[in-house]
Amino acid sequence: MNKNLTSNQKNAVLKSMAKLLSQERETILDANRIDVKTFAEDNKAMYDRLIVNDSKIDGMIESLEQLASQEDPVGKEIFNFTHENGLKIFNKTAAFGTVMIIYESRPDVTVEAGGIAFKSGNKILLKGGKEAINSNLAIVDLWHRSLEENDISKNWVEYLNYNRIETQEFLKNPTQKVDLIVPRGGEKLIAFVKENATCPVIVSGRGNNFVYVHTEADLDKAIDIIINAKTAKISACNALDKVLIDSNLLSFDDFMNRLISKLKEHKVEILGDEIVVEFDGVEPIPSEEKWYKEFLDYKILIAMASSKEVAIAKINKYSGGHSASIITENEKAANEFLESVDSAAVYHNASTRFTDGFQFGLGGELAISTDKLHHRGPMGMQHLVTNKWYILGDGQIR
Repeated sequence: MNKNLTSNQKNAVLKSMAKLLSQERETILDANRIDVKTFAEDNKAMYDRLIVNDSKIDGMIESLEQLASQEDPVGKEIFNFTHENGLKIFNKTAAFGTVMIIYESRPDVTVEAGGIAFKSGNKILLKGGKEAINSNLAIVDLWHRSLEENDISKNWVEYLNYNRIETQEFLKNPTQKVDLIVPRGGEKLIAFVKENATCPVIVSGRGNNFVYVHTEADLDKAIDIIINAKTAKISACNALDKVLIDSNLLSFDDFMNRLISKLKEHKVEILGDEIVVEFDGVEPIPSEEKWYKEFLDYKILIAMASSKEVAIAKINKYSGGHSASIITENEKAANEFLESVDSAAVYHNASTRFTDGFQFGLGGELAISTDKLHHRGPMGMQHLVTNKWYILGDGQIR
């Protein structure tokens, strides 16, 4: 397999794939209908992620077009230095080689991950869940057609149609060199991969995202942001789970009544601490464990925080390190929050739902990493590279 494709070759494949997705829209939708019809699990989030519609296909096409329009991330100079002895030393970005992604339910990942890996010069091994097998195979067939149309090996995109035991064996004893593995799913999947993998793993971790309503919050903004972050897409890892309200907030009772009413309109189950539970329609928090939990459901936990510092401490203790937002009109308080919260993405007066590679201008994402090595947050093609040193000499010895 040629590992030195030009930018023009890569972009031609991405454009071919975008065109095929449009042409074969009904083929994908038909395959997805079979998957949806046979889906038997009682899991709202997984079911939501499984469904493909015209809007999702439009998003897949737009993602590929955005990737094709962006600068090639491979071979970019990061650093250069000329030694006193004349050696010219360069550090440049380089492809990892082969990247494996293991994911549940999301057929759109088959497009996004393939596009991001290919544009960044990597072969991709796709291991999707059995619940999306027909959708995934239909999309992989289009990848192979787009590669062949451009006289490029189909091996750049490979689908591993393995069961759990076969996957475990491959992770422990891979039949080909794998340079990086990204598990994208629930905590059980992540634990399974980390336990069995023999190469580096980047965790696309849980959300459990927080919004903190500061004393100087615009309360209309706060309600709009909370409702959007909680209800727009419950299956997303960037959805909201916890709300902290400053106990010194003026108009607290009025704000709570408005917020609870809006949440109830969306049939959201509300858990509250000893103060919030006094409002109608709020259930007590059953255990501390709920503070750590990513709900992926129409459920939210609301509690009080006696200060900004207490709110920050709670977020850093309980969150998944994914996304957190402060609602305030006080710039100083906002900046202190943004600098102190230990999350991959921190927001001021905005919904956590924007933590997404496409929304961040990356052309999609391979995953949203909650690890700090080697990259954090949405991983686009710019981040699916390592680096390599080039040293040019003329007989120098040390």
